Amino acid sequence: MTMDTSPLLIVEGLTVEYETGGALPWRRRTSRAIENVSFDIRPGETLGLVGESGSGKSTTGRAILRLAEAAAGSIRFDGQEVTAMGRRTPLAYRRHVQAIFQDPSSSLNPRHVVGRCVDDTLRTHGVDDPAKRRMRTLEAFEQVGLSRDHLHRFPNELSGGQQQRVAIARALVLKPRLVVCDEAVSALDLSTQGQIINLLADLQEATGVSYLFIAHDLGIVRHLSHRIAVMKQGHLVELAPGEQLFTAATHPYTRKLLGASPSATPEGREERRARREAFRQIHEAEIALT
Repeated sequence: MTMDTSPLLIVEGLTVEYETGGALPWRRRTSRAIENVSFDIRPGETLGLVGESGSGKSTTGRAILRLAEAAAGSIRFDGQEVTAMGRRTPLAYRRHVQAIFQDPSSSLNPRHVVGRCVDDTLRTHGVDDPAKRRMRTLEAFEQVGLSRDHLHRFPNELSGGQQQRVAIARALVLKPRLVVCDEAVSALDLSTQGQIINLLADLQEATGVSYLFIAHDLGIVRHLSHRIAVMKQGHLVELAPGEQLFTAATHPYTRKLLGASPSATPEGREERRARREAFRQIHEAEIALT
């Protein structure tokens, strides 16, 4: 797939801080969740963002979605400064930048059939004609591999994979330009993970949508990402093309993640052992030079 070289999203020097310590002013402390994070995403590209729990990867996604406030730095989407939008996020930005989260059931009303959640999204964004909403909702369901019958089912009547397909349909029905996928497959079994990743890749090929694909497992992002960014303790420590990261990682933390990444096949486990041994030799050589 040929991608436009001009970035759709540019993040520069992004810092997000949280206050801890409760309501009493003298107990409050400010801690930095992420500091000086910079990257960009091009049209039609998937940027994988990986790191251990607490590394700041989800906070980065939340800042782009305007669910976390930037203390410093810049987020520009299609040339527009996101951090200068004020307290209320414009509907136009919400339409162009959508999200898929880890647990789809938490955002699906158990009292409503799942077709309604997509219909409600369209109505919120100004599609007032019920017939058009029905048509676009059905198209979105078919696009993610669900049938007309699924429109009339309640969330508890669907499997986890089917619920995530509904979440993907809701995100894509507005034809967004960027989707933040925050641990979007980590709660699914391995077989369903593969199906959802393949679906996301097919949808990207068909629509040209960009993804920020957040995960803790390098093995997951490898199959979808054009480039991969690695975060550690709130800092971005490495950014490289996907396969280059797996064959020639430069940062010790990335090597650690690669060595710990699980594999479901004997060939993959053998590759991991060889990679771990190569990284060990590189580390010993680095020590010898110091």
